[in-house]
Amino acid sequence: MSSERPVILIVDDDQSFREFLGLFLEKEGYRVLTAGDGFEALDLIEKETPDLILLDLRMPEMGGLEFLENVRQKGHETPVIVITAYASLDSAVKAKREGAYDYLPKPFRLEDLRRKLKEALKKPPPEENPPEEFMGIVGRSPAMRRLFALLPKIARAESNVLITGESGTGKELVARAIHQLSPRREKPFVVVNCGGIPGTLLESELFGYKAGAFTGAKHDKPGLFAQAHGGTIFLDEVGDLPPELQVKLLRVVEYKSFTPLGSPKEVQVDVRIISATNKDLEEEVRAGRFRQDLYFRLNVLSVHLPPLRERREDIPLLVEHFLKKYSEKMGKVGLGISEYALKALMEYDFPGNVRELENIIERSVALESGPLILPETLTLRAEKLPPSQEIPAKLPPEGLHLEDFLAEIEKRLLKEALARTGGRKEEAARLLGLSPRSFRYRLQKYQLG
Repeated sequence: MSSERPVILIVDDDQSFREFLGLFLEKEGYRVLTAGDGFEALDLIEKETPDLILLDLRMPEMGGLEFLENVRQKGHETPVIVITAYASLDSAVKAKREGAYDYLPKPFRLEDLRRKLKEALKKPPPEENPPEEFMGIVGRSPAMRRLFALLPKIARAESNVLITGESGTGKELVARAIHQLSPRREKPFVVVNCGGIPGTLLESELFGYKAGAFTGAKHDKPGLFAQAHGGTIFLDEVGDLPPELQVKLLRVVEYKSFTPLGSPKEVQVDVRIISATNKDLEEEVRAGRFRQDLYFRLNVLSVHLPPLRERREDIPLLVEHFLKKYSEKMGKVGLGISEYALKALMEYDFPGNVRELENIIERSVALESGPLILPETLTLRAEKLPPSQEIPAKLPPEGLHLEDFLAEIEKRLLKEALARTGGRKEEAARLLGLSPRSFRYRLQKYQLG
């Protein structure tokens, strides 16, 4: 809870009722906040998160149901008990649907209120069926469940966010979710691909320019920071920014201002910055390729997305999600995936992560003419040996353990053959010049299937 004494927010347009209820709750040991309407209550919640909200349904300006909808859209999970003199089954159902914890009609006994408060403020038990999708992000692994719980908290803050993870893990999807859950969701969300725009053009793209600033600049052009005013700017692959632009970005982060090319005047801007990178920025700082002061300014709040190979339990769920998406899009509703095709996907390492899995499923749906996606329809990249495992031209000075080295090469070639043939063992055996029996023996030996 937010303090030693639980904080309760009373939202009711009846001042005398607010005062009466406030006195009662203070005597019960709670700290009380009050608001006369929904707008005032929303402002209060942005400054201090209460542990529970007591909400009247019938209020002028913004009704209780509209307020409740706003609270949940902003990502606040605070329990809400609805109190109203206009008790009806219909309003109770609507309030519950919008996420109210409970419902208490006026007039009520103080003992009933006391009991409901204690129940609502108890720490909830772990979810028996935790969500498997949140803001378009799919997963059931512990890492994804932690992410689902973290995102609303990060969204409510105004601090800058750094999202790290390999390419294809869904960094932009997470950035969009943070924006959509934040108070800035009605304002622009602007994406900048720092690695996809040449350095010579990136400055004018970010900060804009005045007419005549350079050859071809016939009109004023607002930059992407100006376009994101009031909202969020997402700097994808921020680790690719050239040093001269890192200096200028630092000024925007520190002073919320920048100077367009060819302009003598600074422009003030109100933006939240979310950055993403697939690089180790701490290593980039140590190597002198990324400014340490900028790194600390961008990395106030951090989110790390694990690669798909580290959360394999999410693969079947993601397959189902993408299969539904593309089978509906291509008019192949009801298309499924065979057990062997799913097994091949579960054993694949996905160097391109979730993006690669989505591409594989999209391509398979397009090519499959039967009721099921089969292993031969899958197109999986052949796995390559990392440099440390390549066959040496000669014996290294420090020597090597020959049996372990050869076993590792054999295991990797078996996996590569399976990947190349979409899991078809007889074809994989032929690729390696083995009999099917010998191939199966080696799979069992290395516990590959």
